[in-house]
Amino acid sequence: MKYEDEAPANRGDRTGPAELDRREFFRRVGMGLTVFFVADPVLAQPEPARPPGRQGYPTDFNAYLRIGEDGRVTCFVGKVELGQGTKTSLAQLLAEDLDVPLESVDMVMGDTELCPWDMGTFGSLSIRMFGPVLRSAAAEARAVLLAMAAERLKAPVGRLEAKGGVITDTADRTRRVTYAQLTRGKRIERHLEKPPAVKPAPAFTVIGQSAPRRDALEKVTGQAKYAGDFAFPGMLHGKVLRPPVHGAKLTSLDTSAAERFEGARVVRDGDLVAVLHERPDLAEKALGLIRAQFDRPAATVDDRSIFDHLVRAAPAGEVVHESGSLGEGEKLATLRFDETYLNSYVAHATLETHSAVAKMEDGRVTVWASTQAPFIVRGQVAEALGLPPEKVRVITPYVGAGFGGKTGGLQAVEAARLARIAGGSVQVVWDRAEEFFHDTFRPAAVVRIRSGLTGVGRVAFWDFDVIGAGDREAKQFYDVAHQRTVSHGGWHGEQTGLHPFGVGPWRAPSVNTNTFARESHIDLMASRAGADPVEFRLSHLTDPRMRRVLSAAAEKFGWKPQPAPSGRGVGVACAIYLGTYVATMAEAAVDRDSGRVRVKRVVCAQDMGVVVNPEGARQQMEGSITMGLGYALTEEVRFRGGEILERNFDTYEIPRFSWVPEIETVLIDAPDVPASGGGEPPIVCMGAVVANAIHDAAGVRMRQLPMAPARLKEAMARKG
Repeated sequence: MKYEDEAPANRGDRTGPAELDRREFFRRVGMGLTVFFVADPVLAQPEPARPPGRQGYPTDFNAYLRIGEDGRVTCFVGKVELGQGTKTSLAQLLAEDLDVPLESVDMVMGDTELCPWDMGTFGSLSIRMFGPVLRSAAAEARAVLLAMAAERLKAPVGRLEAKGGVITDTADRTRRVTYAQLTRGKRIERHLEKPPAVKPAPAFTVIGQSAPRRDALEKVTGQAKYAGDFAFPGMLHGKVLRPPVHGAKLTSLDTSAAERFEGARVVRDGDLVAVLHERPDLAEKALGLIRAQFDRPAATVDDRSIFDHLVRAAPAGEVVHESGSLGEGEKLATLRFDETYLNSYVAHATLETHSAVAKMEDGRVTVWASTQAPFIVRGQVAEALGLPPEKVRVITPYVGAGFGGKTGGLQAVEAARLARIAGGSVQVVWDRAEEFFHDTFRPAAVVRIRSGLTGVGRVAFWDFDVIGAGDREAKQFYDVAHQRTVSHGGWHGEQTGLHPFGVGPWRAPSVNTNTFARESHIDLMASRAGADPVEFRLSHLTDPRMRRVLSAAAEKFGWKPQPAPSGRGVGVACAIYLGTYVATMAEAAVDRDSGRVRVKRVVCAQDMGVVVNPEGARQQMEGSITMGLGYALTEEVRFRGGEILERNFDTYEIPRFSWVPEIETVLIDAPDVPASGGGEPPIVCMGAVVANAIHDAAGVRMRQLPMAPARLKEAMARKG
């Protein structure tokens, strides 16, 4: 295979081929067990009738792996490496059920020509939903190899043992054959009528072990390549004319000065106006010479009035969950609460901006793109260029984070359109201002909660109404007999009339908002009842998994029961995110003069079922906790109508190294529970746990995110 230059020691750390056409791929593959989805029609035999694929994935195990003549195994997945560690954990899944050494597995990820279709890398789905697909493919390939070995060794399959890529006759251990020996000289398209079961947890030797990250060395040494790092002879850089505000319409355009700029080429293709140059700085300079006027829509809402707007414009609510009778619950309540919780728009603020390189060649286009969803981007590029999808190839190198913001591929479409016009290769890399402008944001939202307590401190009723954020995990998991949850609008797609610009998924969509509101309100009720917040929660929990994570966090934290506010500055919050249970505790200090909050310590306990790579899971937990400090304390997109006022990190404040608290993580041992996601769950508690710690420290209840210094100072001043 023709990879980017790599040290021999990194042989198993391949992100994917830089340039490799199908003819060259099959020549290099040669013989061997080719486990590949897009097979040469002359060589491939029809696949037997098989049950429908899970979530649309191919059912042929050949889609996911190839065993080479040298015994190395190439794993093909449509998932991409965003920094979350799937390049390592997915290799572990394959190695486990194929019974090969982990170090012998090479990963090819996010290449639409070589890898099987995938919906995209988001929602903590790589292990939870795709993991079983990959494991099943590996298990079937192993079973086929055992059947082949039985024929070769003339021994019953039940007497054979597969381990480390070698199959041995247990009756005579001198009789053995390697996977590579079995597949040399043959091309196998054999399947089983019924795919075998994957390994049970007690038999794991690779899953559950902390494997070193395969991308670590490349990234810390600067060798890792991202979309913006690819360059080709004669490549041009494209800079695109942007409107000043969302919804603006171009009314006049004068490109004459830019056209006179040496080496620049001005392009206008429908709504796309851009400048091409061999140097990005000069392309930017030439773009600045274009004189354009836009008709701006009137600004009817801004970051201060957005919450009233959301309430007025909200669509009719949908009942997410309902049990008991709110009316009956209200009769039982002796103490009632009616509170509103708010959160502002938040940007993804990824370190790598949206980037892409597109190369036109012989009527085909290849795009190297920073994206979470290469197959979606392939469709977008094909539609924009009027090409069939098979003439578009998207290759995803390393991606400098996504958090839900790179599921689309506008920059890839722009690069492809410009490459077609230029007849070669064009790179488009957004600057930070473009990133803030074109990014989809976590939606601003309003949550209204009505609730009540009985005379003995039990929650009598719970009425949860969320506007703008979505209904994911909005349902109450505490034991409340009389409850209702209603959702109005959300983060999915276009929300006509609700949000003034694009909104979309942001790490754990909906759940940050819903957890902040629910856990703040639970804490408020516990305080008014004169109860310790942990004991109050436990008294309303029968779910054994939630009780277990909360108790584990309390033990690690050294929680000492006391009603809030106690002056200690400690807080607690719990959440469920798509099957993963989280309990978080924090200690914080409030500077009453500046309004700044310093989070000193965070303990997070997480039950994610089977843990594939414990060290990788802890890294994800630590990253989520650190990132969560941003939306909790400072991150907020200011705007005026369609004008985004944030342009860079001088005004949009993300967490800094100096903010990072002492972080302690607890992974619950739950081998009997299927693996669920770990990339997003720990972030969802951070807004609530910090708010509850602030209340415990300063006696003020913060009801809007972020809890910025000015807001906290104002709240403390009102309290006196």
